[in-house]
Amino acid sequence: MRVVITRVAEASVTVDGDLVSQLPRPGLLVLVGIARGDGPQDARAVAAKTWSLRILRDERSASDTNAPILVISQFTLHAATRRGRRPSWSAAASGDVSEPLVELFCRELEALGAEVGRGRFGAEMQVASVNDGPITILIDTQDWR
Repeated sequence: MRVVITRVAEASVTVDGDLVSQLPRPGLLVLVGIARGDGPQDARAVAAKTWSLRILRDERSASDTNAPILVISQFTLHAATRRGRRPSWSAAASGDVSEPLVELFCRELEALGAEVGRGRFGAEMQVASVNDGPITILIDTQDWR
């Protein structure tokens, strides 16, 4: 599982011109990519790490400040670009595996106390954000194994 966590002043997601979700105040924008072989344990661990990372102002975490989190599924985080000019998506899990794990990630954050907004899985989304800092963190559970 790969996630890119960005501290944002604001963020929103629209689909076909309709606002799907937006952060009500500054918080985190989290792009989530599920890889083949990822499971519920990855979603739970990364949710806990995301909630507790001290990347907000004054070395505080989302859990310390009750910062909202906008979660966007993004299989392209697993693009293989080593050869040629066309990325390969073969490391990304299929939608029927990814969608429940992304939703589990969101539910785990909510169980920890987070206010979570979501994109729309599988949709062409327009994600807008204003980075704050900028602070951007990459977590890859492959690095944890």
